Amino acid sequence: MMPSLQSLLVFAALSVGLAVTPGPNMLYLVSRALAQGTRAGLISLAGCAFGSAAIMICAAAGITAALLAIPYAWDAMRLGGAAYLAWLAWQCLRPGAEPLFAPRDLPREPDGKLFAVGFATAALNPKVALFYIAVLPPFIDASAGHVLLQGAALGTLQVVICAIFDALLIYGAAGAARFLATRPVWLAAQRYVLGVALALIAAKLAFGDGFRGVRG
Repeated sequence: MMPSLQSLLVFAALSVGLAVTPGPNMLYLVSRALAQGTRAGLISLAGCAFGSAAIMICAAAGITAALLAIPYAWDAMRLGGAAYLAWLAWQCLRPGAEPLFAPRDLPREPDGKLFAVGFATAALNPKVALFYIAVLPPFIDASAGHVLLQGAALGTLQVVICAIFDALLIYGAAGAARFLATRPVWLAAQRYVLGVALALIAAKLAFGDGFRGVRG
C-alpha cells in the first residue's frame, strides 16, 4: 500500500524544509561548483543523491529502529550531530571565515572522486539521518502492510526534492557569487545568517525534545 496523497503532500513540504536548511551537502556542492564548475557540482550532486538514498533504504528496512534500541545510541548520535553542526556554525561565524558563495581555491578532482566524496558527504550527513529517524516513521502505517515500500516511496520523494533544489543551487552558484562579490554587506549578512541558522539547529538537536516520540 502506498502512502495517501495527503501524507505525500505533507512529507513533501517537510522535505522542502530539509532542502533549504543549510548543511554539509549544500556547503560541499556550492564549494565544488564554484571551484570546478557546474559539471563537477552535478557529479558531486549525483553522489549526494545516492548517499541520501542509502540512508533512506537503511531507515525503511528498519535499521534505524534497531539502532535506537541500543542503549544510549540515539543520544550519542544526537549529540555528535549537534557538535558537528556547531562546528560548521563556528566556521561561518569565526573571524575571517569565508561565506557560502565565496570562491574557493580547491584542487580539481576526477569524476570518480567527486562522486565518492559527494556520496560520503550525504551518507555521513547527520541532518539527513536525523530527518529519516524523526520524520519518516510517523508517515508509515504499519497496519497497512508493505512498510518497506511505504518508506521507500517517501524517501524517494525526499531525495528527488532535495536533488532538484541542490541542482538549482549549483546552477545559480556562479551568479550568486558574482552578485555577492560586488555587495560586501550582503556577503557578510549571508555568512552570519548561515552561521546562526546552523547554531540554532545544533542547539535544537542538543537540547530539544522534538525527537523523543520516535522512541515510542
